[in-house]
Amino acid sequence: MTGILRARAVGGRVLRQIARDRRFLGLALVAPLFVVYLLKVFLDSVDVPFFRAETIAVPAGAFIVHFITYVLTAIVLVRERGEQTLARMFANGFRQREIIGGYMAAYTALATVQSALVLSELAWLFKLDYPASRFASLYLVMWMLSIISMSLGIFVSNFARNEGQVLPFIPLVVVPSLFLSGVIIPVEDLPAWARALSRVTPLYHADAVLDPLLKSGGRLADAGWALLGLPLYGAIVLTLAAFTLRERD
Repeated sequence: MTGILRARAVGGRVLRQIARDRRFLGLALVAPLFVVYLLKVFLDSVDVPFFRAETIAVPAGAFIVHFITYVLTAIVLVRERGEQTLARMFANGFRQREIIGGYMAAYTALATVQSALVLSELAWLFKLDYPASRFASLYLVMWMLSIISMSLGIFVSNFARNEGQVLPFIPLVVVPSLFLSGVIIPVEDLPAWARALSRVTPLYHADAVLDPLLKSGGRLADAGWALLGLPLYGAIVLTLAAFTLRERD
């Protein structure tokens, strides 16, 4: 069996497992929609002159996708290790890159649906009146961020033996990502050391692309070199996840 076929076999098994796990599907697809609705309620309550809720709605929605996807993926992969699923795949001759490739293929299908649902709800609740090309660009950024968050979840899960051990990694990744991304305050207003640290957070690279898109007349090309940050970051994290995936603890 070739590497591609092995990865497809892993991906097929994971997809069947996801389809059977209604709780996981609910958390992955329904929970972000509920949190986005709470975001709408919160932003509608902000009484600040010249404040436009739609300017922060999409970046905040991207953070919601990042947070929930990262946490769920990390916990699920730790559970797979605890149930010896990964150990059995290694025993059957599967390689690290084949296992990671299969998981990513399955979770990418989930990310495709999740990103479309979240962006559709944002457009509906906040009455975003953008041309179709800009919605497509926003979707692409959110989709890539979701996949990167999954890669990050897989990478972090490689350092935990059980679900309890993965919990400290959640705030360690999510909180700095929120504070240093530019979603709350511009990165340029942060100290030099914080600006440098922001480059290792995925949300920073997503916000760097979203910011020009959300401006009047913004296009994906306006993001310039920042557009390369997302796929490059994802490739690095995915490579690290593959190299740190272990047969046993």
